[in-house]
This record gives sequence, structure tokens and C-alpha cells, in this order.
Amino acid sequence: MNQTAHPNKTVVYQVFTRLFGNTNTHNKPWGTIEENGVGKFSDFTEKALREIKDLGVTHIWYTGIPHHAVIRDYTAYGISNDDPDIVKGRAGSPYAVKDYYSVDPDLADDPNKRNQEFRELVERSHKTGLKVIIDIVPNHIARKYEGKNNPDGVVDFGATDNTTLTYDKDNNFYYNLDEAFSVPDWRDGYLPLGGESYRMSDSKFTEFPAKWTGNGSRLSKPNFDDWYETVKINYGIAPNGRKDFETLPNDFSQKDFSEHYAFWQGKSVPDSWAKFRDIALYWLDMGIDGFRYDMAEMVPVEFWSFMNSSIKMKKEDAFLMAEVYNPQRYRDYIFLGKMDYLYDKVEFYDSLKHIMQGHGWTDHIPVVQNGLMDIEHHMLHFLENHDEHRIACPEFLGNAEKAKPGMVVSATISTSPTMIYFGQEVGEPAAEQPGFGSPGRTSIFDYIGVPHFQRWVNNKKFDGGQLSHKETELRNFYKNLLNFTIGSTALMGHYRDIHYYNRDHTHYYNYRVLSFVRWSENERLIIIANFDEHQTFGFDLKLPAEIIREWQLTNKEYTMIDELYNQKKNTLYVENEIGHVRIDIKPLESLILSLK
Repeated sequence: MNQTAHPNKTVVYQVFTRLFGNTNTHNKPWGTIEENGVGKFSDFTEKALREIKDLGVTHIWYTGIPHHAVIRDYTAYGISNDDPDIVKGRAGSPYAVKDYYSVDPDLADDPNKRNQEFRELVERSHKTGLKVIIDIVPNHIARKYEGKNNPDGVVDFGATDNTTLTYDKDNNFYYNLDEAFSVPDWRDGYLPLGGESYRMSDSKFTEFPAKWTGNGSRLSKPNFDDWYETVKINYGIAPNGRKDFETLPNDFSQKDFSEHYAFWQGKSVPDSWAKFRDIALYWLDMGIDGFRYDMAEMVPVEFWSFMNSSIKMKKEDAFLMAEVYNPQRYRDYIFLGKMDYLYDKVEFYDSLKHIMQGHGWTDHIPVVQNGLMDIEHHMLHFLENHDEHRIACPEFLGNAEKAKPGMVVSATISTSPTMIYFGQEVGEPAAEQPGFGSPGRTSIFDYIGVPHFQRWVNNKKFDGGQLSHKETELRNFYKNLLNFTIGSTALMGHYRDIHYYNRDHTHYYNYRVLSFVRWSENERLIIIANFDEHQTFGFDLKLPAEIIREWQLTNKEYTMIDELYNQKKNTLYVENEIGHVRIDIKPLESLILSLK
């Protein structure tokens, strides 16, 4: 598959913004800002951003930017207090947005100037050569949404709703008529703020009539497992499933964004559609280069056609990635919804995780990749993000080194973007007990430190000065790999599996090893990864005749250099249209062999 329209591979660095520059190591469960500290926009200095860029990063996703519900008194800045009974953690979920036209006041040195400080961060990021992504959460908003910074003409969500109706096309919410909202019964030892006495912690929150909850629960008293801190947005789908908007013609999967945009002109769309479009366009004006959409498949694909075509008309190169977990809907959201990239979790990540944990054979990876070949460029690859366990935590691998072969495969098997999560590159295990939530995932709900990453931050020198030798080596591995990927033409070119060929034709080739080839007009790569943490494998890797012909190789010897560490040399022998290269691959080692 030749991706001539995409000359370079993309690497996204996801950073949880309020944790990045925090040097406090107290880590008290449910701790306040004063006790546990918080990072600021200003911590992303030009030095810090250059170090991120030099890691091999092209885009930075600042997670937790829009103003979300938070338990801290900002009334002096015209912000109302939030109720702990409907806030997760003390610092609050970034996915319970309270004001879409403002940023989290925790992140600003001067909360009065918070939007300006973020604008300056965007400018610093661009100056460094990084493109900027932020979240938009279209499916739900904070239970107590208050737009204090709305541009002229912008009306808050729900402000004009007819609350005498359960549903109306232009209502922003769904309502349980004649029923008041009740807070959930907290369980599993959880209490708001860990049980701390707080003036608003009274197991009550006034909302009448009760709104449906973000995950779709229609209960006026949602369960503790429901997304009770949020309310679901109405996109013009009646409770019985009726769609009160135009559907796209069957052939629109083949149409470009401009034709999608033209389709919606003059058509009546639900009010929520227009509100979110205007939010996106506002942030584009702020200098944002793209968006990550939370739980995109909970919103109708027609809305995405409307939304994304509007964005692309304003900024054609906007980077649009989405959280979608239903493989049967992938192509709808890409071709009809005009998404650029979807999380490749359910098939690729889940399969790779299973293999890295020692449970599965590598035979499954080529099968998954083959099944996605028509959309492989659109399937964003990752091993960590804020929703998943940290690699180094006991629930995943317990050792960051064990992810190396998986990372090489994830970053090189397709033309798709690669995403890493801050701290992944130094083996952060997320071992702290933060308050709301459990260890294994760096908390997105509380003020907390990120110890291994803080050693790289090194009191805001951002030079890795406190890292151990092992952590430094791990970061260098990521740096070597990612920088190679963004400069390789082969990784934006063709892919062919040679794993099954070698399983059938090569003695001592093992099911814990994976191999494939990538090539372009001027670069040819053989990539081999050993997922076994104990065993070295030695074998005579073979290239089948179709690859030899495709690469236009003749019967002679070719030197191959390992691009990952730039130190190993191998020789490829071609005889009778079959290639042979001796491979001795150590436990957890990977080779990216380039034909010279």
C-alpha cells in the first residue's frame, strides 16, 4: 500500500497537562493543590518543548485543557464552586467540561489570564515545531455547566431547552419529567474527597427535572458506575431511536469533506450540532491544529460529517482523532464521519498486549493487520494512554523493558500515527494511591505527582538529570525509534508479512518472533521483534521470491544496518530469488534492518 498523500509518519505525545510540570512528591490521597502540587502552562518552557520535539514527536496532545469541574474555590475569578457529590476526585475529570470557552484555571499562573496563558503555550509549541491537539467531549458535559466566557451570541447548553418535554430535537439534554436528580450511593470505600468535611458535601445536588447521565443512563438517581458527574447531550435522536435529521446518501463514503460540507448547507440540524461546531471553530481560531474526540461512537455519524467537514473547510490539515471501540463501525466513522484517525484498541492493541504478556502467539498480528489494510493508515497505534494501564504496572507487564518489541511493532507495522503517553518513555508505573481511582493508571481525577517522570523533569530543568541508568536507556530507545519512524519513507510505503512464510520454511523460527518488511522507492526494511523475555532465537530468516522481485534484487550479497541502534550489520544473501539473512535476536530485542 503506497501512502503518497502522507509523506511523513506522525507521532503524537499525549501529556496530562496539570501533571507535567508538577515537582511535588507528597502524593497524599485526595491531596489539595497546596499538599500535592499542580503543573502550569508556564512549565512547558521552550526547553521542555524542545526536548519533547527531539524525542521524535510531531504533535502534542494537551489533555485536560477545557475548563472542567474542579473542587477549588475560584469564586474570586467569577467561577462558581463545584459540588464534590458530582465531581470525581478533587481535581476533577477533564471529561466533565464546565465551560467550553475557557481553560482549566488550575493551569494558569493568573486565573484571570488563563485563556491568554494557554494561547501563549500554543504559540511556544508552534515555535518549537509541534502541532497542538486538545480534547472535545461531544457526548456529555459537566452536570453544572456554566459558560462564563461565551463569545457574543453564544447561548449555554440547555439555556433554551423546553424542560416540559423529555425530548425535543433542539433541546440539548434529555429530561425525566417531574423527577429530581439524586446523587448516587458511593461504594467500595469511596466518599467524596475521601470523607473530608466540605461545605457542599451533603449527598445532595439540586437539578430539576433530572437530566439523563452521560453514559446514557436514564435513572434520576444514577449508579456509582454511571458517569454521574456528566449529562448526556441530545443530538436529535428521540428516546425510541428516531433520527430527527437528514441521513447521508449511500455514496457519501466516497465524497470528500467539501461535498459533505455542501450537503449540510441549508439543512435544519439539531441545536447541539451547531453548538459543538462553533466550539471547534473557536479553538481553531485560538491556533489549535486538531482535536481528540472522546467516546465519538456515542454520537451519530451524521453529526461527525457535519462537524468535521466544517472544521476541514476552515483548516484542511486539521488533525482529527477519535475514540471508537466498535470495529464494525470503523469505516463509517472514517468515510462517512470524515475522521482522520481512530484508536486501534480493540483489535491491534488488545492483541499486542496479550502477546506482550506472554499469553499469545505472534501469528495473530499479521491476521489483524491484514483485516485492517484498507483503513490501516487511519488506525492510530498506542501502548499507553490515560485510559489504559501503564506498561510498567503489575496489571500490564510490571516491567517497561518488556514492551520494547511491542513498541517497535506498533510504531513500524503501518502508516498510521503512533501515540505515546508522557512518562511511558521512562517506564512510569503509576504506583501511587491518588484518591479517586486505583494505582496502575496515572490519575486524571486528582492532584498527584508522577515520580519516574519527575526524575526526567529534574526540578524543571527537563534534562533527565535524576533518571536512573535504566530509565535513561529506555528513553533513548524511544528517542531512537520515534525519530527513525518520522524520517522513514518505507514506513509510509508498502507492507508485507513474512512471518507466516518463515513459520513454514525456516528452522528454529519461533511463534514468539514476528517479522515483516516495509519499503518505498528508496528504502527497504526488514523488521524482526522477539517478544520472549528469556530466550535468544537464531535462524536463517528468508525473504520470499515476491519480495526479491519487488525489491529488484539480484543474486549477490547486500549489507544491512540496524537502524534502531545503528551498530549491528547483517548480510542479506540472494540466491535463486530467495533472500537469506542470519538473525540472532536476544530476549526482547528488535531489529530494523535497512538494505544498503
